[in-house]
Amino acid sequence: ERREKERKLSKEMAEKATRDLEKMQLQEKAEVKYKEWLKKKRAEEAEKRKKEKEKEREREAELQEKKTRSEKIFKEWLHNARNKPRPVLNGYGFPCGKTTGLYFYMYVMT
Repeated sequence: ERREKERKLSKEMAEKATRDLEKMQLQEKAEVKYKEWLKKKRAEEAEKRKKEKEKEREREAELQEKKTRSEKIFKEWLHNARNKPRPVLNGYGFPCGKTTGLYFYMYVMT
């Protein structure tokens, strides 16, 4: 009876050791899979950030190009506007062929 208890006890201990070993192996597998997943996730995030930075650089380059182009066009317009002949104003109080203002009164009073 004593031997049987010892055998039973050793059998239970062996089963417990086997279960613990299996549990540890499962935990190690899970940890390895988690580390692989985490590594993959970080690589994806790094790639995503890299693409976002590239898009931002492209957008800034486009904006800079647009700004320089618009400045060039504005300078050309400004240069051309200075050189354009100005229209002759209808001075001396005769806008549109009618007398107005001070000159009108001087004309009427004389």
